[in-house]
Amino acid sequence: DLLLLAPANSPLQYPIQGFTVAPLKKTPIPGMLENVTTGDIVKGQGKAQITIIASSEARLNILLQQVHYTSTVYRVRTGDLGHFVFEDHNATFPIVIQQPSVPILYDPGEDVNSQVTITVKTFLRYFELNELIRSIRKYYKNIKIIIADDSFDPVKVNGTNIEHYIMPPAQGWFAGRTLAVSQVTTKYFLWVDDDFYFTENTKIEELIKVMESMPELDIVSAAVGKNSFSHRITYEEGDDGEGGCLQRYNGPLKEPIPGFPQCFLSNVVINFFLGRSDSVRKVSFDPQLKRAAHSQFFIDGLGDLLIASCSHVNVNHQKKIHRNEKYLTFRKQTEDTENRKLYFFKNHLKCINLKAG
Repeated sequence: DLLLLAPANSPLQYPIQGFTVAPLKKTPIPGMLENVTTGDIVKGQGKAQITIIASSEARLNILLQQVHYTSTVYRVRTGDLGHFVFEDHNATFPIVIQQPSVPILYDPGEDVNSQVTITVKTFLRYFELNELIRSIRKYYKNIKIIIADDSFDPVKVNGTNIEHYIMPPAQGWFAGRTLAVSQVTTKYFLWVDDDFYFTENTKIEELIKVMESMPELDIVSAAVGKNSFSHRITYEEGDDGEGGCLQRYNGPLKEPIPGFPQCFLSNVVINFFLGRSDSVRKVSFDPQLKRAAHSQFFIDGLGDLLIASCSHVNVNHQKKIHRNEKYLTFRKQTEDTENRKLYFFKNHLKCINLKAG
């Protein structure tokens, strides 16, 4: 955070924002010595309260500039309050105690093949899967494709730079997503459904541009056909007994991405998106959700993932040439009871409306 100091409306100057320390590490308080000279009295060094008596205002300011803060317990992220008293004046300022995290860097390489892996979960739809792969190879001949497959009788998928992972049968959509994303070694992955079809408008590079323009972004979605399927979510915290309330509204937020007027911030987006690999892995996909699941991932990521929806890139759905009755049987197993249990119990909710206008 940006370090801000309170202006001297009173005789006191002190940090009001941005004073962040590592746990257990001695850190000087900005604007507030270790070498005490004759005539100066410092009581309580190394304690929770320190008293400074100086021979002059100038000496007092010098001593204040050398006051340090050290947390006494190790926590990854917590906080404390500092209290500053001078004569009749009192001030309190926040201290953020944060363990610095190690950065995760990726080799950007020379082209999209070094930056993006395409991930897909398939189940009983090899005809559609192979059509998807053929369309991908028309525009991206060398990009890696990772397939998570929980079909009952797996069929080998042929092709170069394809990783085909066979799962136990019918493990479900989110279990397959987790497996596929866990094997990604590039900075980004592009999630696609197994019945999509790439066209000349399926430009992964355009989604990368959006992501790179705003490093805080974790997910950027595009359109499937003409459908962007973008929603907003609000969450009102409740008490320990009843839990909170979740509400979904149609359409994205009204805040565009700078430089990309076709892109707006959102909370829930469609199943065609570019994800930042390390960010998405931190949220993950709940394997308890097998068939009817999509919004749950974004609910789990609310407050952790920054998401945008764009309309200037799209992919198509394949035309339905034949009915796969076995696949449709599983698709119709919406598991309403289990989903309600997951929403209300896991997310500790007392009310939920995912079909709001």
